Amino acid sequence: MSCGCKTSGDSAHNCGTKSANGCESVDTCGNSYKLSVFDWLSNVNNPTSGKCDMVEVRFKNDRKCFYKNINSLPLHIGSIVTVESSPGHDVGVVSLTGELVKVQMKKKNFSEEGALKIYRLANQKDVETWQDARAREEQTKVQARKIAQHLRLDMKITDVEFQGDNGKVTFYYTAENRVDFRQLIKEFAGTFRTKIDMKQIGFRQEAAKIGGIGSCGRELCCSTWLTDFRSVNTNAARYQQLSINPQKLAGQCGKLKCCLNYELDSYLDALHHFPSTSTTLDTEKGRAFCIKIDVFKKKMWFAYMDHSAAWYDLEIADVKTMIAQNKKGEKAKPLEDMKAVAPEVFAKNTDLIQENSVDRFEGKNRNKNRGRKPDNRKPDNRAAADNRTAAENKPRKPKGEQKPKPQNARPEGKPDREPGTPNPNKKKFHKKGPPKRDTNA
Repeated sequence: MSCGCKTSGDSAHNCGTKSANGCESVDTCGNSYKLSVFDWLSNVNNPTSGKCDMVEVRFKNDRKCFYKNINSLPLHIGSIVTVESSPGHDVGVVSLTGELVKVQMKKKNFSEEGALKIYRLANQKDVETWQDARAREEQTKVQARKIAQHLRLDMKITDVEFQGDNGKVTFYYTAENRVDFRQLIKEFAGTFRTKIDMKQIGFRQEAAKIGGIGSCGRELCCSTWLTDFRSVNTNAARYQQLSINPQKLAGQCGKLKCCLNYELDSYLDALHHFPSTSTTLDTEKGRAFCIKIDVFKKKMWFAYMDHSAAWYDLEIADVKTMIAQNKKGEKAKPLEDMKAVAPEVFAKNTDLIQENSVDRFEGKNRNKNRGRKPDNRKPDNRAAADNRTAAENKPRKPKGEQKPKPQNARPEGKPDREPGTPNPNKKKFHKKGPPKRDTNA
């Protein structure tokens, strides 16, 4: 019989990693299990230790829990089991067995004393009820969002998960502030006719449940392998000399990207060899301050106080030497003698000067010239030069030649009308006075 099991992800997923019955860890869409663990001890026999009766069971998305196999059922990765729940029972997929379960329990500080038990292998009725419940989740989520919006609650329902026996439904939601959902639970209970459970999750957990593709082109770390969400602040970006641009540093969850912490320790180790970025050098030409540093090339960029458009890159050893001279009361050599850089190279890179400014995209004059029509009244310099050249090259008439006058032209010195006659071209202006009174009134 072919494997027809369902997984913890979407309702169309198949079972987990490749097991004894040949079932792969790939769903019908070609996606693999989220946060799956490869059992590299599955084919290794360890006779010195007793058989582990604990099993890891996976439910929807990344929710997993450990259960005790009290009936010694022949379980393997991908087996659909019916487990104990409160109330009723739940249905899940076995994701890990054997000795690695103890390692995972120790890693998550899970106590074996409070572990629930596995009832049986899921029969056909259990699987059908489970699949029907999973098919209702999307429609239930849409209805729940409409009810929450009608009650004007400042919250977002992210995901809905039905229990395997259809006896309980869990709503996962995110909210900035505390939410009073007592009336909401009454509406949900009357609409869905089942037990309601509300669980608040963070924005990073929301992104882990939904999944997606990051700016790097790979699947999100939180939905594939990342399990602990450490806090990330803007200092991690500053240590790595990244531009403080919220649009680039934020992930799909709206928070700072978790990958900013991946190489932070390496950068901190490298920065121990650099002088402080607030270092100022007293040179013969004037005082200079640090613009930025290059961790990979091990260089520091300096500029003069009165001429910050030109930057000069110096080696770390040279900077330390100049700092030592300043401590002795001596002025260091000019930056041009150490390493000169053309000013026009950095004249266009205005963003680099303001890379530590968070509000550099909110300038007042950013959209000042946007939408303005070009001024056609004044020609540019090139057009004016062409007009002057054409005027100079135009052939001129000799002074002796005169243009013949027309026959009807009036003689010089005489007006073109008789004296005393009105000028027809002259406009008449009437003075405005008080309105005339009607004498017949």
